Amino acid sequence: MNKKQKRMLIRIGVSAALFAVGLLPPLPVWAKAAVFAAAYLIIGYDVLLKAVRGAGNGRLLDENFLMAVATFGAIAIAIAEKSGNFSEAVAVMLFYQIGEFFQSYAVRKSRKNIAALMDIRPDSANVEQNGALVKVSPDEVAVGTVITVLPGEKVPLDGTVVEGSGTLDVSPLTGESLPREVAVGDAVYSGSVNQSGLLKIQTTKSFGESTVAKILELVENSGARKSQSEAFISRFARVYTPVVCGGALVLAVAPPLLRQFALGLAPDWGDWVYRALTFLVISCPCALVISIPLSFFAGLGGASREGILIKGSNYLEALSKTKTLVFDKTGTLTKGIFEVNGIHHNTIEQAKLLEYAALAESSSGHPIAKSILAAYGREPDRSRLGAMEERSGRGVVAVVDGVTVAAGNERLMEELGVPFTHCHDVGTVVHLALNGQYAGHILISDTEKPHAKEAVAALKAAGVEKTVMLTGDVRAVAEYVGNKLGIDEIHSELLPAEKVDHVESLLSRQAPGAKLAFVGDGINDAPVLARADIGVAMGAMGSDAAIEAADVVLMDDDPLKLAKAVKISRKCLGIVKQNIVFAIGVKVLCLVLGAAGIANMWLAIFADVGVMVLAVLNAIRALRVKKL
Repeated sequence: MNKKQKRMLIRIGVSAALFAVGLLPPLPVWAKAAVFAAAYLIIGYDVLLKAVRGAGNGRLLDENFLMAVATFGAIAIAIAEKSGNFSEAVAVMLFYQIGEFFQSYAVRKSRKNIAALMDIRPDSANVEQNGALVKVSPDEVAVGTVITVLPGEKVPLDGTVVEGSGTLDVSPLTGESLPREVAVGDAVYSGSVNQSGLLKIQTTKSFGESTVAKILELVENSGARKSQSEAFISRFARVYTPVVCGGALVLAVAPPLLRQFALGLAPDWGDWVYRALTFLVISCPCALVISIPLSFFAGLGGASREGILIKGSNYLEALSKTKTLVFDKTGTLTKGIFEVNGIHHNTIEQAKLLEYAALAESSSGHPIAKSILAAYGREPDRSRLGAMEERSGRGVVAVVDGVTVAAGNERLMEELGVPFTHCHDVGTVVHLALNGQYAGHILISDTEKPHAKEAVAALKAAGVEKTVMLTGDVRAVAEYVGNKLGIDEIHSELLPAEKVDHVESLLSRQAPGAKLAFVGDGINDAPVLARADIGVAMGAMGSDAAIEAADVVLMDDDPLKLAKAVKISRKCLGIVKQNIVFAIGVKVLCLVLGAAGIANMWLAIFADVGVMVLAVLNAIRALRVKKL
């Protein structure tokens, strides 16, 4: 609790104590009036000052103005009755401030998540100068500088480990509970925490372009993008407040004049002015104006704590309306890492076949060659390699230990006139021939992410009606992966522009109000990410293109986070709708009762402050997203 909130709590306590004293029966009228006046000024002086400043700045019809007018009217009625009982005026102001205190508490609670995220900002970087470590600002570290990160320190800049090994806590960035092991050659990202081991890191980005800076900028700017619900409430309040003020004025003046001049009855000004003041207190739109933005703010904060960064409440609202979800395949539903998954129909030992393939492919930079070398697991002895010819789109022909090794696809075997055996498994097949004789083939394939199938099922359970896969991969692989994961519609062998065309087609067939989200890696899919209603970057830690192109950024590779993002958005929008229906429903009912003279100022206090407190407490529920 900060100093301002502590002072407010003291003011509430003192004013409440004086209010209780003023209600004691034996007090004379003058003493009662003095006690209530002191209680009123202690609790309400800042509201009165804001009302005066607001009037001076052209903001005449805000909640401070309504509170001031209503309480002054209640005081005027008590003075006219010579009762000294200003209890209703004090109660209105006291409970209004209690409601404001609850709102401040709720905002502070929801800001804890944002504050925790902001805590990932590193304070300094250790740079070695003249044999000693010197702490400098991360802003001053040039790209390519080697920095030292000690155990317990935050990684200040993105870079690559050049010396040492250790364990990094990446939960501030991704929400992952398990630490990551890093060693020489591994990429590390600013904002993660070194739990063990001394690391020397060569920086690859300046601080302004680093992961932590991008994330902080994204979160800090998220509040500027308002949802349709928030925009509606702002417009509603601008129209609603002058209308109800006009209605209160009519209620105070028209019935007494009608009674006096049309019906010949006593005008009863006091009763109708009291009704009008009650009407004013009831009409204050605090519950809507405060709780709706707070619900979105809490939802954004809760999502960020789970490693889901949403660029604004407009995207949070749009995500809740997602009916069609379009996936890229590689890097989104699959790991994007090709591995050797089998050696089939081999005429020599598998290890020897893999060795020939690794040596033949050792000079190639193709991803397939890298997969074979990774499976071989040793540094190839290139002295054993003779002439080597890379045949574009087909494979390589090389001399290894005097043996001519051909490694490539079916077209290479056909070109060399080598009969080969087809592979019935799905994946990329590398056929091998030794001195013109078929020796077998190596199966290389991408694998789906551990939670991919579960994520697709969870999305459908959360209300997503249609899932689509758009990929540049070959048809057989795409259909195998898509069918295995339960994807409804699969389109393969697509160029980036063709993906955009498919998204355009899906958008044209959507029901009114329904939204389409595209999930990709954020680098190769920037055009389609931008075209979809909501672009989601999967596994985008450290990717500038992802953070720039996407509306929602999932900071790790777990597809289940996507289902959680949809659930968070739907919970948040559910709370927003509950607050709107509850607040407007109670307001309308109490306004009718107040105009009819059935509701007094105490019911008005509930209709204003009580509804606001209940709506704010309901909004706080948007923070609870761990178990979704």
